[in-house]
Amino acid sequence: MNNENHFGEAENVRVAKAAGVVGVATLLSRVFGFFRDVVVAGFFGAGLATDAFFVAFRIPNLLRRLFAEGSLTIAVVPVFTEYLKKKSREDAVELANVAFTLLSIILALVSILGILLAPWIIKIIAWGFTKNPDQYNLTVFLTRLMFPYIFFISLVALCMGILNSLRHFAAPALAPVILNISMIAAVFLFRGFFDEPVTALAVGVIIGGVLQLVMQIPFLTKMGVKLRVNFNFSHPGIKKIGILMLPAIFGAAVYQINIFVGTLLASFLSVGSVSYLYYADRLVQLPLGVFAIAIGTAALPSFSDHVAEGRFDELKTTISFSLRLILFVTIPAMIALIVLRVPIISVLFQRGAFNVIKTMRTSEALLFYAVGLWAFSLIKVIVSAFYSLQDTKTPVKIAVVALVVNIIAGVILMFPMKHSGLALATSIASAVNVVVLFVILQRKVGKFLKRDFYVSVSRTVLSSLIMGVAISAVIYFLRWNSQGPFNERLFILIVSIVIGIVIYIISSYLLKSEEIAALIEITKRKIGNRC
Repeated sequence: MNNENHFGEAENVRVAKAAGVVGVATLLSRVFGFFRDVVVAGFFGAGLATDAFFVAFRIPNLLRRLFAEGSLTIAVVPVFTEYLKKKSREDAVELANVAFTLLSIILALVSILGILLAPWIIKIIAWGFTKNPDQYNLTVFLTRLMFPYIFFISLVALCMGILNSLRHFAAPALAPVILNISMIAAVFLFRGFFDEPVTALAVGVIIGGVLQLVMQIPFLTKMGVKLRVNFNFSHPGIKKIGILMLPAIFGAAVYQINIFVGTLLASFLSVGSVSYLYYADRLVQLPLGVFAIAIGTAALPSFSDHVAEGRFDELKTTISFSLRLILFVTIPAMIALIVLRVPIISVLFQRGAFNVIKTMRTSEALLFYAVGLWAFSLIKVIVSAFYSLQDTKTPVKIAVVALVVNIIAGVILMFPMKHSGLALATSIASAVNVVVLFVILQRKVGKFLKRDFYVSVSRTVLSSLIMGVAISAVIYFLRWNSQGPFNERLFILIVSIVIGIVIYIISSYLLKSEEIAALIEITKRKIGNRC
């Protein structure tokens, strides 16, 4: 029993460390993404050329979300892990080589088709551009130039699945940073070489795709995986990956449909509603990307290990720990977003045409998105548990149910609550998604939420509420004014965030939170190793 507890604790530490690596890399990616947007806006502004670039880049980006990160990685990890645990590393490497060969052929064909069909694709997704031949021709040209990006980024997704299975997370997680740096560098270095300077951005995308793939190779080699050509397409592992991928692709498509439906409904409301929802969603996506997706990515290989070796008690323990860890960071983030919604939006966006009224409208959307942050976050971990069980169908079925709930709730709430109703509908649908998946997962693996989970979450909620009161006090005593000077607003926001973090950490420590203890232990080990 002691050995089992020790194993569970060690696995929890591995998940926490891996989540930390992915989270930091994701944060870096978001920071460089912000700089990239600033550079693009500064050099190219908003006009014909930038519209052409963003439309052209949307196509390979959508394919990336559907076929690469949206399905390929999550299909590879459970199958590759199963081969590692039940067969041998040589068998797993052979599977990787076959997948690499088949995927390269398919992606090459997709890229060629995309280049050939670019004029028709642009007519479908941006028919209005045909009214301006210069804009239409530029968009087609940029689409053809960037379409091969899907080739490189999908192979990066394959490498990510392999490396994550082998418990290496840094190189795949840092890949988006490389893309952003490449695009920024291309603007400074190449824009003068083209008649249309925005072409430099497209060149940066392709160079970034190549560099992201090249970056993975040394780490694969170090792990003993040298990707070679293997035409054994009848390999049983390939069929398994394909079976897992198909529902996952559909699930990623459901997510995109959800976004489209939200935008469609918002278009029936007053002018600005779409933008309010967009800006609020961007703020909610930050903690989701840095914490929730990071923990989900880090947990999937651990879950897959347990399933492959039939250790379902350890699987339940790791699921519980991952959920506790994700709530430990997202509940305080949720409270902070609710309390600081106006100061955050005011500091980030309130300038020029974005006035105080738009700040208030966007903060209303952020409030109702934020109340669902716990659900948005938990979905990432629970879905990873289903993927580890090689069940990608159930999450898709429930996602469709959630989509229907979102549409019905959106239609009911959008008129009395305007755009805030659409944000609340999304949160309600996510809560339904989580609850139904919880019930189904417990039927599959048995009860995995025990007393320690509820005690931990209670401490997290209490610490977060104490933090929320402290932040509210800071806002009150420093006399927040949305129309005050920018430096004053920035100062109050920074002080509020710093005090909130300190109060939360102290409260968690005094309440003997196991999560803060685990993080302190990881920090001590790192310091000890360096010394």
